[in-house]
Amino acid sequence: MALWLAALAGLINLPSAFDATSWHAHEMVFGFAGAAVTGYALTLIPNWTGSFPLQGWRLAMLAGLWVAGRLAVAGSALLGAGPAMLVDLALPTLVLVASVREVVTGRNWRNLPVLAALGLLLSGNALTHLDVLGLVATAGLGIRLGFTTLLGLIALIGGRLLPSFTRNRLVRRGETLLPAPFGLIDRGGLTLVVAALTAWSVAPDWVATPPLALAAGIATALRQCRWRPHRVGREPILLALHLGYLWLALGLMLLGAIGITAGPISSAALHALGVGAVGTMILAVMCRTSLAHTGRPPMGGAGTAIACLLLSVAAGLRVTAELMPAHYLPLLLAAGASWIAGFTLFVLIYTPILSKPRAVLR
Repeated sequence: MALWLAALAGLINLPSAFDATSWHAHEMVFGFAGAAVTGYALTLIPNWTGSFPLQGWRLAMLAGLWVAGRLAVAGSALLGAGPAMLVDLALPTLVLVASVREVVTGRNWRNLPVLAALGLLLSGNALTHLDVLGLVATAGLGIRLGFTTLLGLIALIGGRLLPSFTRNRLVRRGETLLPAPFGLIDRGGLTLVVAALTAWSVAPDWVATPPLALAAGIATALRQCRWRPHRVGREPILLALHLGYLWLALGLMLLGAIGITAGPISSAALHALGVGAVGTMILAVMCRTSLAHTGRPPMGGAGTAIACLLLSVAAGLRVTAELMPAHYLPLLLAAGASWIAGFTLFVLIYTPILSKPRAVLR
């Protein structure tokens, strides 16, 4: 994000074969969010097989491959588009192959959606590189495919975890009115989300795409209302997860409303979804997982609350920048600074937690 802001301000010129905007979109979807999905998959795999989590030099190798991919894409004009593609696709390919092996070995078919997401992210990433190589004009399709895969994961997995976490919280507080169980409204809402994301991914200019997005956003909001988010109290991480899911609903509604009224899809909706939904959900899940896997209560404190709130502030500023073109650059820079501040705060708070021995709860 810091490199992107510097490039926008004209302070640097990255030696990338990607144009600046394509580089930014690629790195946010397949670099930043791709790392989060990889971490999620590597966390799930031990649960599938009962094995120990990946650690030591093997984990360091995967982290090194991720860094190598970021450097290769940023310097692809010097390295060459072909070698950059091979370096960048190495990590998602390895993770997909390993995940397929574990699912097939353990016959854990209920995790097939995770495999599908890994495969779609790899495919979308490859399509962007093939465009840079000049073979096919598929960069836009690749970015949309990767982006909608992330949103689909939020709708599917978030829609399964959020009511469960909320139910647990309300039960601890002794409440009797609990989140509604998965039912017809949830199935219909998920179906609309999948239809809208598929339509926008492959046919963004199709006349039915905006109405589908609007309907999907409304259905997502209705689903979330049934989970009693207003009753979770002051539990920062759970509130942040609900806030991220709310951005998914708002972003889809904005995507549909702008498409219906103004024709071309505005990036205001895309950043509501990307910064608000994807960014907030990733940060909240990172916080919760870091606490839970180090033996600590997965609730978070004031610092966690501020970090997650900064992501929503970034989303609000980024959307406002599109709606106030006269103040576009200052608002955009403020949004980027808020994003950086949120993740910097995460690093400051959670590095000591992750580098200390596992806590022993009494």
